[in-house]
Amino acid sequence: MSPTVAERIRLRVERFHSDRFAGHWGGRHILHGRAPGYGDIVVSSNDYLALAVDPRITHAIRTALRSAPVPRFASGAYLPGNHPQVMLERALADHLRAPAGILCQSGWDAKVGLMQSIADPGTPVYIDQFAHMSLWHGAKVTGAPIYSFRHNFPGHLREQIRAHGPGIIAVDAIYGTNGSRCPLTQICDAADETDSVLVVDESHALGTDGPAGSGMVAALGLTERVPYRIASLAKAFGARAGFVAASAIDFVDYFKMESHPAVFSSTLLPYEIAGLAATLDVIRVDNWRRQRLRELSTMVRRALTMLEFDLAGSASHIVALQAGPDARAMAIRDFLEARGIFGTLLCSPLTARNRALLRFGLHAALTDQQIDRIIGACTEIRTHFGATPPLEPHPKHAQPTAGLSTGT
Repeated sequence: MSPTVAERIRLRVERFHSDRFAGHWGGRHILHGRAPGYGDIVVSSNDYLALAVDPRITHAIRTALRSAPVPRFASGAYLPGNHPQVMLERALADHLRAPAGILCQSGWDAKVGLMQSIADPGTPVYIDQFAHMSLWHGAKVTGAPIYSFRHNFPGHLREQIRAHGPGIIAVDAIYGTNGSRCPLTQICDAADETDSVLVVDESHALGTDGPAGSGMVAALGLTERVPYRIASLAKAFGARAGFVAASAIDFVDYFKMESHPAVFSSTLLPYEIAGLAATLDVIRVDNWRRQRLRELSTMVRRALTMLEFDLAGSASHIVALQAGPDARAMAIRDFLEARGIFGTLLCSPLTARNRALLRFGLHAALTDQQIDRIIGACTEIRTHFGATPPLEPHPKHAQPTAGLSTGT
């Protein structure tokens, strides 16, 4: 007699605990290290500009909590043109040098909602193999044929388009797992030459790159060539929200009625809107934060490269050590935490199996002394573990997700 549905689910749960929790992880949860204490260096968040406790932002949130009217729990499609959320959408669109934009409940909702509202079963979708899982999920919902192309390889993208026809191309500006930057100009060329439509995820670039933090697309002067940009605002903006920037004003009403996450989610709360508006103002004026982040990121990347760590093309404030199998990754994480350095361990399904990473999300508030401590700890890692993990057969399937930003 075959197992019931409930039994099959139970078997999957038991297999997880026996194979991964008890097997590969030795009875510990791989993502649970020790808690940081006073004096420890925390580089495990996405608060790249160190704005989480900025008094200008917290004051705006407190004021909104005291004085805001009762929130309207309804879809954004119901909001009038003078609503604070709609006004913030316009301000964010202006900031990105885009004609229009839509705020969403989360980055995941923005990305899934955009793909779901522009893809269809007759349109191929081409996704960089390291792009965020939300892009894959949104395309899959529509039944669109999905083809991955090799990471940051415009030539392979063109090969795929020649084989399967023009479609939608989806890439990240900065990839959250390893901090590599997309060759956006070449990707734009491929999109133009093949009559394809380009979607760029700016989650890890918005706030940190471009004029006044307007993102990597604006920094490269490509705003007219990228029809759609999306971003999680849980990175440099430090908020639980997402944003879609579009090249046409009439796309706003279409998206709010056709995107399932938009239609079936409530609007942001008044204090969230106030906090985001204040954060946008701070990001626009505090250029020193971007400059400091660039300086210290360059210092860390240069030092780790000299130590012979493979940084997988990192050219940003996200720097990751190749840790290999889960057990080795846990040992390195524990080694770092014992020295007061708290990064982020990324493993399957956030990476390919046996390709775990120890990621540092660098931020503008780090001091030179703290940078020295990070580099010193990595020097010890090289001595104790080696700069390169043991070779494992590379999985045949593509790696489909980016950094620990799922759901943001």
